[in-house]
Amino acid sequence: MMTEANRSKPTVEEFAARFRGEMVPLSNTFSYFSATPLAEEDLKQYLHDPISALPPSICAVLPKVGIALAPYLEKGNGKSGDAVSFERPAEHRHVPLSRMQNEDGVTLIFAIKDEPIADYHYTFYSALASLVADHWSRDSQERFFRLLREEMKSQVHGEVDDRSWHLKQGLLRRQKNVRKETKLFRDYARQAFEDTLTLYLHGMCCDIDVGTGPRQMPSRHLRKRLELLMALYPPPEGYAVFPEQNRKRS
Repeated sequence: MMTEANRSKPTVEEFAARFRGEMVPLSNTFSYFSATPLAEEDLKQYLHDPISALPPSICAVLPKVGIALAPYLEKGNGKSGDAVSFERPAEHRHVPLSRMQNEDGVTLIFAIKDEPIADYHYTFYSALASLVADHWSRDSQERFFRLLREEMKSQVHGEVDDRSWHLKQGLLRRQKNVRKETKLFRDYARQAFEDTLTLYLHGMCCDIDVGTGPRQMPSRHLRKRLELLMALYPPPEGYAVFPEQNRKRS
């Protein structure tokens, strides 16, 4: 555990290197370290519950993942990388997550102090969705791309989240044949996959509401995406995707 006496701001690389040997195994895929003391109930919310909700086929494609829980993370200034801090940075310097990759796998460092647990879960699943997109199979990729092309053909409006929305708008503005597999299409398709997978995983773990608004994809098309992800990455036993299914309760 990082002590109160050591309040320098180590970079995330220094932080991860210092405590790599103290990572506690959670499964064959996940291990963790916390820089602040956490009660058992906190560990359940931050680690056990969100990991238990992961489909086995998701865990199978992930690299080794180390999860480090820090009080705050401060955005790097260009000369150095993100840093771990015990004091909250200025709002424009605060970041919820920093990611490190090495030959042993990936370390995800999360800022958890003053962070609502729902926001933490969203960040957690978004980070894992990005890792899955680094390793998804060719078949999974083609099936998702095919569904996006069907949406484009039907001129389906909206997206799951802001990141994929902006990339979709750029694709529509800059490419005449929007179903052609160009870099613009692949960048959009990957982000659409990440955003949809984040929603899929988050929804299995927690009771969440899908936002409404002019950018939101119509529910029937969103359901088609979730049905595809359910076929590619079936929920673990006892968990459900849709409201009409039985949902596991703790």
